[in-house]
Amino acid sequence: MVAPLRIALAGLGTVGAGVIRLVEANADLIARRAGRPIVVTVVGARDRNKDRGVDLSPYAWEDDMVIMGEREDVDVVVELVGGSDGPALSCARTTIEAGKALVTANKAMIAHHGLELAAKAEAAKVALKFEAAVAGGIPVIKALREGAAANAIERVYGILNGTCNYILSTMEDTGRGFGEVLSEAQAKGYAEADPAFDVEGTDAAHKLSILAAIAFGSKLDFAAVETSGITRLTAADIAQADALGYVIRLIGMADTEAHNGSQRLFQRVQPHLVPFDHPLAHVDGATNAVVAEGNFSGRLLFQGAGAGEGPTASAVVADLIDIARGEVGTPFSVPVAELEAMAPAGAGQRQGRAYIRFMVADRPGALAEITAAMRDAGVSIESLIQKGRAADSGAVMVAMVTHEGPESAVSEAVRLLKGSDSLLEAPLVLQILGD
Repeated sequence: MVAPLRIALAGLGTVGAGVIRLVEANADLIARRAGRPIVVTVVGARDRNKDRGVDLSPYAWEDDMVIMGEREDVDVVVELVGGSDGPALSCARTTIEAGKALVTANKAMIAHHGLELAAKAEAAKVALKFEAAVAGGIPVIKALREGAAANAIERVYGILNGTCNYILSTMEDTGRGFGEVLSEAQAKGYAEADPAFDVEGTDAAHKLSILAAIAFGSKLDFAAVETSGITRLTAADIAQADALGYVIRLIGMADTEAHNGSQRLFQRVQPHLVPFDHPLAHVDGATNAVVAEGNFSGRLLFQGAGAGEGPTASAVVADLIDIARGEVGTPFSVPVAELEAMAPAGAGQRQGRAYIRFMVADRPGALAEITAAMRDAGVSIESLIQKGRAADSGAVMVAMVTHEGPESAVSEAVRLLKGSDSLLEAPLVLQILGD
């Protein structure tokens, strides 16, 4: 009989408990597909006495999760602790240095330390797998690394944070404001008590940096991701977008551009206006979706649950099945030494259309000042809408959509208006997602 693959679970939250349930419920199916049984032998978490809804009595308990990989009864450690540093990173380093494989759902750790861990794994000839770190149960990393491996990926983008997508699609459906819908999302468990990591775009930026490295063979560069979240969006923005034929979604986007014989990497997380007829416009609730455009495959769309016990546990166990089959590979498709260090690409010369929203004082000349700044910056206005004065603030909403042009021109117009007494707050600029 083939020896089982013995795993240790570091972290027993929602996903850790889900991994136990999945491994137990589908044990025979998993063994057939993996070619050997996959069994949990060791578990560990911060609180030994917490009720997690699963029977932990069959498993050894390890108080020190950092040393799980050094145990003789463990072949693979599944790290589900979370956090870019601290115990999670120590556990990952110790596991790989002990010659054991590591599976993780920790996008923050991979975004910040993935190159270091991948280099260690390659040197030790062990697997480092992190399918569950990006888009939950959607096998997008495997798709890019294997299914689309013959393609030069031209662009990768998508909806990478379920919390933000739930908030935006609910605002769209109900007409309610950001704060009210955020509170509802927290009550339903879609948003954390401190939601900043999600609503400010950091979570999506972590995931985007990982996808970009795999898609373009570039070194991870999370620090270069231009990031803005959804906190400034209002119900009026959602309604105005709808009137213009768009929905608003938080989009992470990465592509490359040639510059003086080398490639530069563009990475940005920002709310976009998405046309009604685009596939991402129909992604509602806490769902994730990723689009990859290959030079031979064309547009590939991957959509599904981006978080939650079942989908994320499914991605973790899929990685374990690969390891049980003896698949090691290189974590980022090519060896770390061959990943290209791409300089960041600025947004200035990118061509596109934009939605710009101003909140202005209700007085003569305010609109003329805005249009003059647009003219002086070389921004061509496609449409302009002025809403009446809001009863509670006296502010007037002016929204416009630009013709296609360089993003630098819009930035210049905003600069020209900086400090204007006509503006009650900084303008909100959202790009319009093109084909």
